[in-house]
Amino acid sequence: MNYWLVKFAPFRYSWQEILRNGKFEIYSVRNPQARNNLKAMQIDDEVLFYHSQEGNSIMGKMKVIVTAHQDPTTDDPKWLSVTFEPIESFEKPITLSQIKEIPELANIGLVKQPRLAVMPLTKAEFEIIVNLGN
Repeated sequence: MNYWLVKFAPFRYSWQEILRNGKFEIYSVRNPQARNNLKAMQIDDEVLFYHSQEGNSIMGKMKVIVTAHQDPTTDDPKWLSVTFEPIESFEKPITLSQIKEIPELANIGLVKQPRLAVMPLTKAEFEIIVNLGN
């Protein structure tokens, strides 16, 4: 199993909408590194959902239910989309400032590559973050 973090602006699609609709399809990812991360995702990989641009917080946990497929917002075959299902909401969103206070998380993409929309996490990093939310 792999572990990931995806970022999406809540004014485009929020965690509350994901919960209401029972799924989330990430789209319009145009960074090659993020695209390659989408391509590497497998069914049941665990994913943290981060509200970017507003709130700057991890809201909950999802799992991959549909692997990489054509991004519906373009006909260009090189751009991909992945579909997720929510599995857990955190009682209290985990803020970027909380994450930055933890030395073991100093090298994650959220800190080192703040513009990257899709990034891998190690199992240890993922568990540290999840424990902050519980």
